[in-house]
This record gives sequence, structure tokens and C-alpha cells, in this order.
Amino acid sequence: MKLKKISSVLAVSAAFALSACGGGGAAGALGAPDVRVARIIARMNVGGPAVQVTGLSKALQQAPGVQHVLITGQVGEDEQDYLDAHGRGVHVLRVPELGRAVDPWDDAVAFARVTRLLRRLRPDIVHTHTAKAGVVGRAAARLAVPRARIVHTYHGHLLHGYFPPAKTRAVIAVERGFARGSAALVTVGAQVRDDLLAAGIGRPQQYRVIPPGIPPLAVGDRATAKAGLGIDPAAVVVSFVGRLTAIKRPDRFCDVVRRVAATTSAEVVFLVAGDGSEAAYVRQRAADEQLPIHMLGWVEQVAPVFAASDLTLLTSDNEGTPISLVQAGMAGVPAIATDVGSVREIVADGITGLVRPTEADDLAAATASLIADPVARRKLGDAAIEHTRRFTTDALADAHLELYRQLLGARGGRPLSLLR
Repeated sequence: MKLKKISSVLAVSAAFALSACGGGGAAGALGAPDVRVARIIARMNVGGPAVQVTGLSKALQQAPGVQHVLITGQVGEDEQDYLDAHGRGVHVLRVPELGRAVDPWDDAVAFARVTRLLRRLRPDIVHTHTAKAGVVGRAAARLAVPRARIVHTYHGHLLHGYFPPAKTRAVIAVERGFARGSAALVTVGAQVRDDLLAAGIGRPQQYRVIPPGIPPLAVGDRATAKAGLGIDPAAVVVSFVGRLTAIKRPDRFCDVVRRVAATTSAEVVFLVAGDGSEAAYVRQRAADEQLPIHMLGWVEQVAPVFAASDLTLLTSDNEGTPISLVQAGMAGVPAIATDVGSVREIVADGITGLVRPTEADDLAAATASLIADPVARRKLGDAAIEHTRRFTTDALADAHLELYRQLLGARGGRPLSLLR
């Protein structure tokens, strides 16, 4: 395992070194060096950031004149690594200490190892994702490659719903400091950007809003998909797709299920695709209260889940732009979602789904109304398909290439024609 890791580092380093000498790829043939991008994320657990980073990594590796590598850590014991099922072909370097938990020793080791990697790779762009990698990666980049342009993506933020006030203030202070040394700050939605600016993080001119982009979702016949999951094709299926963690409010989800089950005469199944620290809580409530919840755990492919769904439900206290809602829309599944983060940039209220306050009563009433109205469900679902056509991997990659082109052009020393 250790030998394999060393070989991976040497192979990627060699490719980057070759490009620095003008010998790599299409750009090398033009007599100019390739653009080198190092992307850093703490872990690639199943979720929106991993979906986007994987698609973006694959797209940039195919772009002429671009050398790209992904630096990431290990997922937690209660998580699944998205790269295991979907990362084939992605150039990955693992730093095991760059994981989720905050640990002074592991964080110091991760910083040292990322610093050494960046010194070997000498990237032109260092692009970090999520909070921990944003701190470790940006600090390492400043030390190892001071001429590199540093970019950080906020897939959401930690400004509310995660920590007590004192810790939130500390997070804001750290983010303000690192924003000053960043060439660009990317957010997945306009509301996320506005929240960060309101907290004094960064300057307006630093921000770029780049909506999420994912591969097309191929779904089959709904009745067949339900039968494949052991569900009566006549039942109405309401899905919950995501991590079962406190910020996603699985307790609120269970409250909605209880209210809906008590008020509707239709046969309804609530399908949960995901796992996490609150999974045992959901199982216990389902058993104690005889709730119609069918738990799947982690799933490698969400297409069969959405193919079986008539509705999807999001109960979170905080979000960026939830990828699960994009996937649902691509499958023609209307969403009922809490009005948090940039949800409204994914779900058009009353057009592709329903956006409601965070109270369980409001979510339950909206869910029950659509369970009882199949015509409205079809209308919303058809509109959702059209609405989500713009959230493509190609659009995501093009927006990032344009951002890198602008940053390197502003720095000088790189012909803009390299990124095209």
C-alpha cells in the first residue's frame, strides 16, 4: 500500500514536471506549458461536494492544456467514499490525515504532507473545497507555491445550524483571514454568497457564483423501479436522499412522516437513501411509532431511488444547493424542501416543487397535498425536468475553465489560449 502511494505521487509529480517543461499535452505542442491545477478536499464522502468534484475532475482531465490532480483524505467509519464507485479515471493523491475530524496532530501532519505535495506539483491553481480543506490547503499553498492563484469553493457554509455562537464567530474570523489571501471565492448559489458577504467574509469582486453540475440521470419506469425495491407499484413513494446527520434534521423528517401517515388514506412509503450518525435514531422512531419508513442505507446509484419516487423531501436547517434536488428534478420528481440556503435556486416554488418554512407542520401539509394530487405531481415533475437541464457537468467545467483563464491572465505569464 505504501509503495503504491509513493508510485502515485511520483507519477503525478512527473506529469506535472513534464508540463512545466513544455512537454505535456496539447498545450505543450504549442510550445507553452500546461496549466496545472491541484484540487483539495478533505474527504469524498457520498454527497453533493463529492459528486461535483468528481465530475469536475474528470472534465478538467480531458480539457486540452490542463494537468489536474485531486488531493483528498479518508472518509469516516460511518461514511462511504464516493470515489470507490464513481472515481474511476480521476487522478487522486491520498493524504489520510486530511479527514473530517479536527485533530491537532492529524491536522499538522496533513498540512505538512499537503505542503510537500504542492511543492512537488508546483500548480498554477490551488482550488480547495469545504471548510477543513480550505484552511489546510490554502495555508499550505501560501507556503509551498506563493505564486499560485488560490481559489476556494463554498458548497454551503457553517454560519448557522452547526456550532454555538462563540465557535461560529471563530469560524467567521478564520474564513475572513483566508479570504484575504484567495484570488477567487466560488459559491454554489447566490444566497450562499450573500450570507458570506453579510458575515464580512471576502469582497464582492472576489466571488463567482457557479451553479452545481452533474451528469445526466437516467431513470426507468416508475412502477418497475418500485417493484425492484420491493414496494407496491400503487404506493406513493416519498424519498429522502442524503446523509443522516443533525443538520439534515432527520428528527423533523420523522415528524413529517408521522403527521402525513396520520392524515392521509393513501398508501405511502417514505424511502430513505443514506446513512450517518442519526440513522439509528430514524430506525428507532420508525420501529417505536410504526412509521412507514423503508431504509436503504448508502446506495451507489441514486437513479433507481428517484425512478421509484413520486416526491422527494428535504428537511435541512442549512444547505448550499442540494445536489439531491437537482437529481430529483432530472428524474421528474417534485421536491418539498425547507427554505434554506440556495434551495430556491434549485426548486422554483409552485413550479417545480414546493418550498416551505422549516416547521414540520408546513412540510407535512405540503407533502400531503401532493400525495393527494397526482396531476399536480406530474405537472411539477415535468417542469422540474426542464428547469434542471442547465445543471450539467459541461457547464460546471466551462465556468471553472473561464475563471482559471481570468485569474492566470490577470497574473500574467500564461497565454490565455491555453484554456479554451
